[in-house]
Amino acid sequence: MRLLAFTKRHRETPGENKRLERWRGQHQEVIEHVQERHRELFGDDEDEADEDLINEEMLEDVDYLPRGEYNVPEILNETFLDLDQIAEFLNELRQFEREHDDKLKSLVTLLKSDPVLSRHKVLIFSEFADTTRYLKQQLTKAGISGIDQVDSDTKRDRAEIIRCFSPYYNASSSADLAAQGFTETRVLISTDVLSEGLNLQDAARMINYDLHWNPVRLMQRIGRVDRRLNPETEARVVADHPDQRDIRGTVIYWNFLPPDELDELLRLYTRVAHKTLRISKTFGIERQKLLRPDDDYEDLKNFNHAYEGDTTPVEEMHLELQQLLRDHPDLEARLNALPGRVFSGKEHPTAGARAVFFCFALPAADHAAARDAESGELPWTEEAGRTAWYLYDIASGSILEDATEIVRLIRSQPDTPRQCKVEQPTLAEIRAKVERHVKNTYLKQVQAPVGVKPSLKAWMELS
Repeated sequence: MRLLAFTKRHRETPGENKRLERWRGQHQEVIEHVQERHRELFGDDEDEADEDLINEEMLEDVDYLPRGEYNVPEILNETFLDLDQIAEFLNELRQFEREHDDKLKSLVTLLKSDPVLSRHKVLIFSEFADTTRYLKQQLTKAGISGIDQVDSDTKRDRAEIIRCFSPYYNASSSADLAAQGFTETRVLISTDVLSEGLNLQDAARMINYDLHWNPVRLMQRIGRVDRRLNPETEARVVADHPDQRDIRGTVIYWNFLPPDELDELLRLYTRVAHKTLRISKTFGIERQKLLRPDDDYEDLKNFNHAYEGDTTPVEEMHLELQQLLRDHPDLEARLNALPGRVFSGKEHPTAGARAVFFCFALPAADHAAARDAESGELPWTEEAGRTAWYLYDIASGSILEDATEIVRLIRSQPDTPRQCKVEQPTLAEIRAKVERHVKNTYLKQVQAPVGVKPSLKAWMELS
C-alpha cells in the first residue's frame, strides 16, 4: 500500500495517471484480497473500508520528491516494477490456506499436546504485528481458549492486558480479576513491545515463534518470564493454583527455527548462533543453550577463547572506561557538559599516517514510545539506537568500523598534547564522506524514514 501511495502522490502527467489506473484495473482481484485480509486482521468495519485502499493519511505520510531534484519518472518506473513483483507474490499467497501452514500446525500441536502448555500460561513472541494477529485468529479457530494479543498498535490499555495475563506479579490475583469482570489470559501473543522491562513471571513457558536476528532481543524475551521470583508472590500463586506447584521456578522455552531448506538461503540460524555465542559466554546463559537443545557452544570455542574466561576486546573497552570513571570521579560530569560535535586532534601512532575519527549516535525506532497520533509511526530516537565509531584513513579513503581496532589509535592520556594539522576544508569533506557512508549503510539497512539522521557526538584528527 505504501508503494501505491507513493505512485498516487507523485503521478502528475496524463500518462502517469493512466498507467496507475491501468495497473489497478489489472490487479483489482489482488487489491480486493488485500482489503479483505486487512479487515480480518485489523477488524475494520467493511462499510468503512477505504474503497480506494489509499487514504488521505497515507498520502500525507509520503514525502514529496520535487521533480527538479529527483528523476521522479524513473523512480515511478521502478516502483511499478516492484508493484508487479508484489502482485505476483500476493497471487501466489492467495492460494495459501491454514492447512498448508506447517509451522502453524506445529504450534497448534505443541499447545494441545504438551501437558504444561495445554493447561498453563504461555507467552508467544513474534517479531511481526501481522503474525501475532494471524496467530490469535488461527489459534482461536483451532479451539485454544484464553488467548489475547498485543502489539504496538493495540489501542487497549496495555497495563490491563499485562495484568490479565500476569496478575500476581502485577499487584493482583485471579480472584481480583474475576471480581472486576476481567477474563484471565492463558495464552498471550505479543511482539517485542513486551520484551523488556515488564513482570510476566506468572508464566513459566515461552515460545519464540520466529527467530529474531538480534540475540539480545531473544534474551530480553526470555527475561520476561525468567526473572527473579518473589517468595511471597510465589506462595500466593501456589495457594490459589496448587496445580502449578511443580512448574514454578522452572522456565522452559521453545524456538521455532527456519526449516533446513529455508535456512540454506537465509543463513539466519548461523548468523544468530555466532552472535549468541559471544553474549551467552559473556553473560552466562544457563547450560549455554539458547537456540537448539543440542547446541554445543564448546565446538565454537575459537570465539575469543571465551571458555577459558578471557575477556573480549569489547569487554576490555568497557572495563577501561569503568576504570577511567573510577580514577577520575568528575570525568562523567565533564563529559556530559561537553557540547555536541566536540572536536580535537592528536598525533597518529604511525609516523606519516593521517586519519579522522568519528563517533556517531545512530537512531532507531523506539518501540517503547507511543506512535505519532497523526502518522501512526514510531519515533526514532538516539536512546533506542546505538553508538558507532568510524575511522577515515586519509591516504586510502577507506573507512574502518571495528571499534576494537580504532581504540588503539585514538587512546589518549591526560597529558597527550593536542595536535591539529589537517586543513578545515579537508576535514569538512571527510566528514561529508563519512556521513554519506553512514546513510548508505546503517540508515538504509534499518530503512530509516526520510529526515532521520545520525548525530555526530565527537570527532578527532590523527596527524
